[in-house]
Amino acid sequence: MTNSPRVPKGINPLIPNAARMYDYYLGGKDNFAADRAAAEKIMALGPSREICLANRRFLGRAVRQVAGLGIDQFIDLGTGLPNQNNVHEVAREIHPNAHVVYVDYDPVVIVHARALLAGTDSNITIVHADVREPATILDAPETAKLIDFNRPVGVVFLGVLHCLTDAEDPWAVVAAFRERLAPGSALILSHLTDDAHPEVGKAAREVYDEADAPLIHRGHEAVSRMFEGFDVLEPGVTHVGDWRPDEAWETQLAGGEWWYVGVGRKP
Repeated sequence: MTNSPRVPKGINPLIPNAARMYDYYLGGKDNFAADRAAAEKIMALGPSREICLANRRFLGRAVRQVAGLGIDQFIDLGTGLPNQNNVHEVAREIHPNAHVVYVDYDPVVIVHARALLAGTDSNITIVHADVREPATILDAPETAKLIDFNRPVGVVFLGVLHCLTDAEDPWAVVAAFRERLAPGSALILSHLTDDAHPEVGKAAREVYDEADAPLIHRGHEAVSRMFEGFDVLEPGVTHVGDWRPDEAWETQLAGGEWWYVGVGRKP
């Protein structure tokens, strides 16, 4: 039997939530029955757990690369529920005192993130905000306390922008962060695509239509536009299994073709 998290005020546990579904895909327990039911429908369509694991492994590789460039402060947008290879854990392999601001709009995520990530660590903070409102995040007191925008910052959009419709303009959201970043800052981004499996993508979107956020698959051109104003580092915007794989099997990873990923650096 799977234990469900405590229900924060204002949350309807009967509506599937994208972050909690993602938690279930990865084997987590911070989810409700509605999340599990919706996630099972997605998992019946294909290797959903493998798709999510591919994304998490990319995060680790990308943060290591960016930290290796000397960047020791990060903003992780739409962080979701804490899992393995969190940004601060990976960054601190290189910079033991790395500063990280985690951002999410889901109260369940905030409750668990504050309990598991913030704790007594003064160099980690959690901001309760919506990625659709960049100024709220950039100007938050918690952000100002930890992030020096006069120095390079690593900004992470891991699997979050496909929850924004075209009308919500994810390209403008990325641009708003880019404009505040110092030269040398980095963008880490992953985005779902159904280029290789359009019919499966259509069925998945229908499941997410019943959730609290939509699922918007985008093609290579649309994802590449999100890197405008950044120099995209090698190997470019590519499928996740082809982005600097650290094990040979990753190039054949089930689900790898469902992600376009990349890392850019502000000139």
